[in-house]
Amino acid sequence: MSRVPGGYVPLTECFEIMTVDFNNLQELKSLATKRPDKIRVPFIKEGTLDAIVVWFVLQLDEEHSLSTSPSEETCWEQAVYPVQNLADYWIKPGDHVMMDVSCQDCYLRIQNISVLGLEHKMDVVKSFSKTEESSSAGNEAELCSALANLQTSKPGSVEQVCVLESTEIALLNNIPYHEGFKMAIRKVLASLTPEKLLQAMDTQSEEMNSTGGQNDRSVQSAPDPYYVLDVSEGFSILPIIAGTLGQVKPYSSVEKDQHRLTLDLISEVNHFPKETLEFWLRHVEDESAMLQRPKSDKLWIIIILDVIEPSGLIQQEIMEKAAISRCLLQSGGKIFPQYVVMLGLLVESQVLVEESAVQGKERTLGVNVAPFINQFQVPIRVFLDLSSLPCIPLSKPVELLRLDLMTPYLNTSSREVKVHICKSGKVTAIPFWYHMYLDDDIRLDTSSETSHWKQAAVVLEKPIQVEMGEELVLNVQHHKSNVSITVMQ
Repeated sequence: MSRVPGGYVPLTECFEIMTVDFNNLQELKSLATKRPDKIRVPFIKEGTLDAIVVWFVLQLDEEHSLSTSPSEETCWEQAVYPVQNLADYWIKPGDHVMMDVSCQDCYLRIQNISVLGLEHKMDVVKSFSKTEESSSAGNEAELCSALANLQTSKPGSVEQVCVLESTEIALLNNIPYHEGFKMAIRKVLASLTPEKLLQAMDTQSEEMNSTGGQNDRSVQSAPDPYYVLDVSEGFSILPIIAGTLGQVKPYSSVEKDQHRLTLDLISEVNHFPKETLEFWLRHVEDESAMLQRPKSDKLWIIIILDVIEPSGLIQQEIMEKAAISRCLLQSGGKIFPQYVVMLGLLVESQVLVEESAVQGKERTLGVNVAPFINQFQVPIRVFLDLSSLPCIPLSKPVELLRLDLMTPYLNTSSREVKVHICKSGKVTAIPFWYHMYLDDDIRLDTSSETSHWKQAAVVLEKPIQVEMGEELVLNVQHHKSNVSITVMQ
């Protein structure tokens, strides 16, 4: 489920998918076994078909109804069914989309999506469903089909499926993320290559001396590889990227068998030696002790930690992991990211206020529930998209916190931050995000529109009236990966 983002272009008029009468028990029972309905809808605009958006109209009686449409101001979100394999077909007005719709197992399924071109009448021009003749194990686009759990593939088709979360798909599409890590890993390797070559030359010289200078009998031993460990949460291709940069032995910490299978398939498709990539959990007896030496006499050159959750919060126990990782690095080794800067600003946002606490008896038709329910409100809202959040900025972004993973002892658990007010208004929330520094030059911004991360915000219990030119002092505390922000008055 997701709220339909702005900027989308409707290609059809709204159309009815199905009607369910909850007063008809027999109809409800038959839904699970009912054959799919075939729906045909004309296109009214040109473009590419990326997704089918579904919402509901709840008919309370003949006069009253509730809609979960994206055009309504509602607490509901919409269901988005992505459509693959039609991105290269340009749809024109007069073309039709056809689909099979069913409600088997109490899940709404949209399958066998196809486009009928106007000039071909009933001929299928492009089809989203995969047939046995067209499916191929070597098709890169099918290696990570995130649509399996959305039931948009053809029933009965046999294929190797990897189910990914939407945040993992967004991560795979994050070009700056992968480019940043590739550059940072390459810089670390480049800084150590001369040292490695010097060690290899010393080894060769010792071997020549031990054999009396007989060059033809000396064996030039290959230098040891650099060990790289990726401890990212969920699916990650960073170990494969690291393995393409030279004499690297990358380890992945993915836990799910289907993720491991997919990484093996991706390695094969990209001609990456399958035996090069190792799965670290196969070498660790206790998963709770994941951070340890690659071998008894070896250390890591790079350890990649997942510092920020997709929700916009700091990962739990991240500083403890950083402290252990620091002891497992060889000379010149790095933790990625090396340090993280938390940024925030003051905003006025009625939306955040209304979604964080019950606003008086008027909203609940006189029933007094606010005093009880609001005791359990969560002060931090997560999974926010600041680029589309209705709000008025009252200050410029300021640095709230800095976490150094390479030198954790430099971190402070509490600090005060002065914020200059640039616009008069009511401060209702403090959204925050992060700049993750892989090194001093390579930075990842979790608030970027291309980022797979979302943002979070502290919602104040009571709004604070401020005037332009004033200053507010924030107290920022960090304890065991939890951050609290309070306004000092």
